[in-house]
Amino acid sequence: MNNNRQSQSEKIRSINTPGWDGLEAEPQRLVEIDTHTEIDRAFWRLFNTEDGQTVLEHLIAITIDQPAWTPGADPSYGYAREGQNSIIREIQQRMRRSQNVG
Repeated sequence: MNNNRQSQSEKIRSINTPGWDGLEAEPQRLVEIDTHTEIDRAFWRLFNTEDGQTVLEHLIAITIDQPAWTPGADPSYGYAREGQNSIIREIQQRMRRSQNVG
């Protein structure tokens, strides 16, 4: 069985491989969850509980409801804060999307 693993791993090429092998690498197929519906439903089940709503409201209060940047602050602070906000928006979007799936 170990020989089988070695031969399979030798067949796999990566774009990070040095030289021509990296240039000739074929992309590997990504495994997707049924067009995201299962993960969307998981977000809904998680955050639709009483505790989940409490946590989501807290996350919204400390991110989206707060300024992302204030005058005089380093611009990178605003970028980092918007990154935090985008995570909360992702949760909200997945919850909305899960309700639109049959």
